[in-house]
Amino acid sequence: METRTDWLRQAIKPLDEAARAAAQARQQQLTKPPGALGRLEGLAIQFAAMQGSEKPQVEGVFIGVFAGDHGIAQEGVSAFPQAVTAEMVKNFARGGAAISVLAKQLSAKLEVVNLGTAFETGDLPSVLQCNLGKGTANFAQQPAMTESQLEAALQAGRDSADRAQQAGAQLYIGGEMGIANTTSAAALACALLGLSPQQLAGPGTGLDHAGVQHKAQVIARVLALHASHLNEPREVLRRLGGFEIAALTGAFIGSAQQGIPVLVDGYIASAAALIAVRINPGVADWLLFAHHSAEPGHTLLLEALHAEPLLNLGMRLGEGSGAAVAVPLIRLACALHSGMATFAEAGVSEKI
Repeated sequence: METRTDWLRQAIKPLDEAARAAAQARQQQLTKPPGALGRLEGLAIQFAAMQGSEKPQVEGVFIGVFAGDHGIAQEGVSAFPQAVTAEMVKNFARGGAAISVLAKQLSAKLEVVNLGTAFETGDLPSVLQCNLGKGTANFAQQPAMTESQLEAALQAGRDSADRAQQAGAQLYIGGEMGIANTTSAAALACALLGLSPQQLAGPGTGLDHAGVQHKAQVIARVLALHASHLNEPREVLRRLGGFEIAALTGAFIGSAQQGIPVLVDGYIASAAALIAVRINPGVADWLLFAHHSAEPGHTLLLEALHAEPLLNLGMRLGEGSGAAVAVPLIRLACALHSGMATFAEAGVSEKI
């Protein structure tokens, strides 16, 4: 029987291996010692395979930020009150958030999707409203989402990827905002990786040591409650995830199906990326990882995804901000690859 989420497992667009080979050959002809630009060379070659072009470029950047509250906040796992989620949605709308500033500097398209906050945001013309409820249920007591809520959140992400494709995006960044979402991400990672809450629970928005220990204890209770239902990634997401994490999962899968490279942000986005890859392994070919978050559990998620992030700046803000900061690096990698002269063009002698 078909379901509304059968699209999750549809084929991923294949990479262009002919373009990759052409880009590799070009790199060997540029006026520099082979490998002298380090990882920038491989980054440009990777984008060549993704774009199907020997000379890729990354000008069109689309940033989708998803917001949603979490019922697990009732367990006292966050240093900030739930009201902050709605307040930050308003801040995004006013252009006052970090990702708002970064998007403007990058000339990137920024859209904000409100999936359901515990407090009202009021009418915000620049925010897409997709109200799935006043946040998820408290998954220390019951599944975080109903089946229909999960389907709608995943579809919201897919719709964002579709809008990115229609806008001609050459790179998709997914961001998130949701008080207590590091607890959700840690619980998801524990379930998917078989690791303990002590390994994956971190300070989030600023918990002290006692707060982190309490968070780990809550996650341990959660895992015990749902233990018999955590054998399939989609169900893990429904029981332990958040509206915004599900939307990120849908956006990452949808982008890969469209052939749009995804630049993954930090801890929350990496949890969504892991779910996406577990649901549809081909998504992995379209993921790049922007930065190594200061959230302790991020290291384990990156290892599970075989990821080598581009930056390590001690960031842990979310919103897609770490990914946005990495965009100039990608643009420069492609510009160097495409704009440098070859030895023949420059009349420079090659290595003997």
